[in-house]
Amino acid sequence: MAKKDYYEILGLTKGASDDDIKKAFRKLAIQYHPDKNKGDKEAEEKFKEINEAYQVLSDPEKKSQYDQFGTTDFQGGFGGYEGGFDFSDLGGFGDIFDSFFGGGFSGGRKRKGGPEKGADMEVTVKLTFEEAVFGIEKEININRNEGCETCHGSGAKPGTSAKTCDRCGGTGQVRVQRSTPLGSFVSMSTCDKCGGKGKLIADPCPTCKGSGKERKNRKIKVNIPAGVDNDNVIPLRGQGEHGANGGPPGDLYVNLKVAAHPVFKRRGFDIYMDTHVSFGQATLGAEVKVPTVDGDVKYSIPQGTQPGTVFRLKGKGVPRVNSAGRGDQYVNVVVDVPKTLNEKQRETLRLFMEACGEETEESKKSGSFMGKIFGKEK
Repeated sequence: MAKKDYYEILGLTKGASDDDIKKAFRKLAIQYHPDKNKGDKEAEEKFKEINEAYQVLSDPEKKSQYDQFGTTDFQGGFGGYEGGFDFSDLGGFGDIFDSFFGGGFSGGRKRKGGPEKGADMEVTVKLTFEEAVFGIEKEININRNEGCETCHGSGAKPGTSAKTCDRCGGTGQVRVQRSTPLGSFVSMSTCDKCGGKGKLIADPCPTCKGSGKERKNRKIKVNIPAGVDNDNVIPLRGQGEHGANGGPPGDLYVNLKVAAHPVFKRRGFDIYMDTHVSFGQATLGAEVKVPTVDGDVKYSIPQGTQPGTVFRLKGKGVPRVNSAGRGDQYVNVVVDVPKTLNEKQRETLRLFMEACGEETEESKKSGSFMGKIFGKEK
């Protein structure tokens, strides 16, 4: 069997934490899910490979064995194999291996009817720029499977109860004897009468039709902390689909999408913006009003401020998530050059230029205006 590096498949390195493994799997599973890549065989194979890697690395026992034996799919011993290959594909020989080695070659098949964790869910919440900066409580609607309220999850009609399967005795498995060229072997198989659940329901619940679950619409309040950013994810533990057979519920992942702001741009916890001043304000200095997420503040532009000058408003940025302090706001000065002038403005500007020793088109034609004033030119 070809060697596989499960860490590499999930884009991780050996020693990755459980949270890192879960986040990596979730991201890749969404990317390569067959529902989003219909007809794409490569994506389908990639999805299977990702799932196989997660099944190993998310299980403490399997992960320990994998870390010990490296990337060789546990070829170090018969009892340790838990890879994605299902020996049931080999017909009766799969059951033979099960009977000899306690199910070690079952390809990770789980017994039906045992506790199963509910599926994880995800939802997207849209925020304004200000809501992301200061935090907010949002109410979201979700549709999820929950334990049936009529039968309390038993699947049986009220007043009745599920009975223990008389074929498997409630174990969900039956012993099957097979004759092979190597002799007669006994193996364990899923009970064909109860489907591995160990119980039989004679009168199904009219609400859930015997499934023990029903679809419910729920409103959940989400506390979004100050300082979150676009594509951040907030996990709500235990708010996903309810589990089966006493298993725990899954988790709900809240994906955040932050709308752009017409004035402010965010980089990390800092805010950037442009402020426009006139040529006169930049030259002579002025007190200008600058918008911030906290409201307008006054700032004194010193005389001789050049275009592209950046000044800082300390502590006017974004609060640091679940931490003290805030980023800063950086203001870039844009000097607006007038596109049209009236005659008085043009004459004043000409005087200014000549006073600075600059030559204008008019002075070229008629001589220096200042020179005429001082009688240096006739």
